[in-house]
Amino acid sequence: MDRQRPLVLDPTAADRRGEDAALRERGPLTRVDVLGEKVWAVSDRTLLKQLLMDGRISKDAVQHWPRYPDETRDWPLNLWVGVRNMFTAYGADHRRLRRLISPAFAGRRIAALAPRIEAIAGDLLDELAAEPPGTVVDLRERFAAPLPIRVISHLLGLPDERANGFRSMVDGVFDSTLTGAEAEANTLAFRKTLTELIDEKRSSPGDDLTTRLIDARDTEGDGTGLSDGELVDSLMLMVSAGYETTINLIDHALVALLTHPEQRSALLAGSVSYEDVVEETLRWQAPVPFLPMRFATVDIDLPDGVTIRTGEAILAAYSAANTHPDAYGPDADRFDPARDDRSHLTFGHGVHVCLGAALARLEGAIALRTALDRFPRLALAVPAAELRPVPSFLSNGHRSVPAVLAPAAPA
Repeated sequence: MDRQRPLVLDPTAADRRGEDAALRERGPLTRVDVLGEKVWAVSDRTLLKQLLMDGRISKDAVQHWPRYPDETRDWPLNLWVGVRNMFTAYGADHRRLRRLISPAFAGRRIAALAPRIEAIAGDLLDELAAEPPGTVVDLRERFAAPLPIRVISHLLGLPDERANGFRSMVDGVFDSTLTGAEAEANTLAFRKTLTELIDEKRSSPGDDLTTRLIDARDTEGDGTGLSDGELVDSLMLMVSAGYETTINLIDHALVALLTHPEQRSALLAGSVSYEDVVEETLRWQAPVPFLPMRFATVDIDLPDGVTIRTGEAILAAYSAANTHPDAYGPDADRFDPARDDRSHLTFGHGVHVCLGAALARLEGAIALRTALDRFPRLALAVPAAELRPVPSFLSNGHRSVPAVLAPAAPA
């Protein structure tokens, strides 16, 4: 293997585990090709945590990536580095934006959503229960996807009937097979839709996240509030993070339990909890395997003699780090909710750790419990080997999860 040649990441993610292993084989830090951009990928958990905490590393491409924007205009992932919200903010800007948004995700506020999440899950399961016995249903399309979509729509004050339009645009954000022009068209449509929602909420405010962010935009007159662009892009972040990651979490957690009968038995016997299953799923199948992009603000010398030069881009390889044998032992690729160390970097680390982590965990646990309570004989309708991944190296889920709610009893 030529270790000097960048490893080309597969935009369709046809072999996630194989690609993770290839990254780790090249060492803690290696060069990769991300849709034409040559960057550093970090697959070692210890090094990744260190770099995520390093104040010399920024997420602000405008300030710290010399290639942006002139040399990346046709890059399909331009949105990931070009948005102006707390996802890409650095230093004082990041602290300002996080201060404005974090109250919406306070622990007490998230816990208060549990009854609403339970009700949404119950409605979706009622719809599934109305299907004729033996019907094959797609658990991703009928349950894993609409649950977080309706939850985040509730938070934003968006009517359920408009949520599907947002979903298609979020799918475009995570679709790494789009051309640069297709990605740009999707971004423009997304921002236009969010601007229309903001206009509606200005005319008819409500008790929702959109209205609170508008208030932060309109009432902070000292320069510490949100700009117009930050308001739109902050909503884009809330929608995208609230949909895709939780859909993939629920998808993989259900598949894990349906393909690991011994772990499902342990769960039902109380040996492990639904929260344990959620946490292990987040480690074992990171919903977002790679997160673009970070940038060195100065030369950074690493202990093994490698130097990340000023302005070079860094890719967090969460999936590879979360299943690294050096961190989790030789069975790192095994799904085991009872393992001693289920810690992971799926929600990031340091100042950019995900604000929505508690909400995703809550939705995941409620989804699993309500689904298995309602359908205790739930089973996959196809062999697990026939499940196909979503064609994206940014999103780790299945295209569909065919299942039978109550299989016929054996003769």
